[in-house]
Amino acid sequence: MRSYNQYCSMARALDLVGDRWTLLIVRELLTQGPCRFSDLRRGLPGVASNLLAERLREMEANGVITRQDEPPPIAATLIRLTDRGQELSGVVRELTRWGAPLMLEPPDGDAFRMHWFTLPLRHLCRDGSPDEPAVTVRLGDLHDGCDIIADHGQIQVLPCSTARQADATVTAPPQVLVALFTGLMTLPTAQAQGLVVDGSSAALQRLLPEAGFASG
Repeated sequence: MRSYNQYCSMARALDLVGDRWTLLIVRELLTQGPCRFSDLRRGLPGVASNLLAERLREMEANGVITRQDEPPPIAATLIRLTDRGQELSGVVRELTRWGAPLMLEPPDGDAFRMHWFTLPLRHLCRDGSPDEPAVTVRLGDLHDGCDIIADHGQIQVLPCSTARQADATVTAPPQVLVALFTGLMTLPTAQAQGLVVDGSSAALQRLLPEAGFASG
């Protein structure tokens, strides 16, 4: 690991987390929670197994992640963020916010995973009908997706779970989802551009930012 050799907190932080893939590994662990090496690989298309293993060794040595052998029925080694690693959530959140304007152009051959929306959706969604019963909207599926839960004015965005019954399941081209959840496109316009709702469209509408009702 190369160092900037600067007596500066930012430089020293980048010494530990500034290498390629490191913060994306943090993103995956914040999004998926504790997971297997294979789960990380699926969430990081383009990373070589040996490079991922090297980054994980460095992160473990620096106290950012830890590994724990789980007994059956999991029977696997899970990788998780330490408390110190969890403190990077603010860094990831701000980078996500700062990079949002760069998402407005359609992807040009870029890889995409639906669960990558988990972190930004926690800040983009709102509960437009807080007095109504709770609803769950699923983006994607159990293999790759997230559940958005609106309950009495509170929003949670969690990994998909078989324990939850979705009121609506949504699939769409990624650029359409970005436009919809940033308020640049209305739901009818999004549906005309490839968004499909299996279930209650009203449940999805409830989650959209206010600008989404008037733009597009």
